[in-house]
Amino acid sequence: MTAPGIEDLLRELTPRVLGALVRRHGRFEGCEDAVQEAVLAAAVQWPAEGVPGNPHGWLMTVASRRLIDQVRSEHARRERETATVGEIVPEEVPDTDDTLVLLFLCCHPALTAASQTALTLRAVGGLTTAEIARAFLVPEATMAARISRAKQRIRAAGATFALPEGAEREERLRVVLHVLYLIFNEGYAASSGSELHRADLAAEAIRLTRMVHAQLPEDGEVTGLLALMLLTHARREARTTASGDLVPLDEQDRARWDRELIAEGTALVKTALAGPELGPYQLQAAIAATHADAVTAKETDWRQVHALYLILERIAPNPMVTLNRAIALAEVEGPQAGLALLSALDGDERMAGHHRLLSVRAHLLEKTGDLAGAHDHYRRAAKATASLAEQRYLESRAARVRA
Repeated sequence: MTAPGIEDLLRELTPRVLGALVRRHGRFEGCEDAVQEAVLAAAVQWPAEGVPGNPHGWLMTVASRRLIDQVRSEHARRERETATVGEIVPEEVPDTDDTLVLLFLCCHPALTAASQTALTLRAVGGLTTAEIARAFLVPEATMAARISRAKQRIRAAGATFALPEGAEREERLRVVLHVLYLIFNEGYAASSGSELHRADLAAEAIRLTRMVHAQLPEDGEVTGLLALMLLTHARREARTTASGDLVPLDEQDRARWDRELIAEGTALVKTALAGPELGPYQLQAAIAATHADAVTAKETDWRQVHALYLILERIAPNPMVTLNRAIALAEVEGPQAGLALLSALDGDERMAGHHRLLSVRAHLLEKTGDLAGAHDHYRRAAKATASLAEQRYLESRAARVRA
């Protein structure tokens, strides 16, 4: 097996091994450290010695031994050590997948969204602390401390390794989906740094969402989120030039869109919308599918896009939803209508100085012929974003309207 194949296998097995250990022994923090040590050992040994016949069992055995070593360092008497943890051999490995339970644990409500995201990538995604730190542009020590605090808070909260029941389960599932959505968004449009997107993060979010969908195929919002990710990720190759500059949606070469992902995403949208309830991820996926249906930007059904945003705004009010509806409204009724809707966001503290509000207003002002106003807002938007790719794009727009 090639090195990339081994890496994919380890990422697939990591949550299963961790879930089995935590279910058997508790001690999430200790189990997670033990599994990471086992994964690192496999990453070194398997390329040189070959992948074992039972890689799941191999990881379970090595991780269990690491856990035993931890217990032995914490307790003075061997009798207490052996009573706490026993050896695990490959034949005893349960053939169950606790990935969903593990996701619920990593997205515990006692944690902040940032901690939930980091812990999910570490424990379920199998990324190293260094990889996560690089993805979010923070020092490795900072990310290590964040992950350590997250595990301590889970322990202090008395969390159990089991799926919650009833309404709590539904609420916790929404948190899980939100964390996966945040991971994907950071991969699709990096909040800072020189690159517009982080394909590895987006792909990891899709992989994890596929795992959730495999266990909850009847959940409309899970299906909708997966569809949204696939339809959005399908445009990745067309979103930048060869030099890495941003290409807006209406200027993208749609021949470069991934038609296989679009076909899969569109089919999932139809399944998601056929359910009895309608949620925000289903609606966002439907909007993405509407864009994917258009052969050219001019053929986009903007009335349908606007209608979907109206429904989304009603069931999940959010300033970003209103911002996107303003874009659609401008396409339907003209830029002045879009600008009028944007004015409703001026008093929202969450949008104060936000580069997206500034850039959309600049775009609509440009459409009205107010080039001076457009130039001012493009420049302000460029200064407000931490993404270098977005800065270059907005500065080029400012230069264009001033020329």
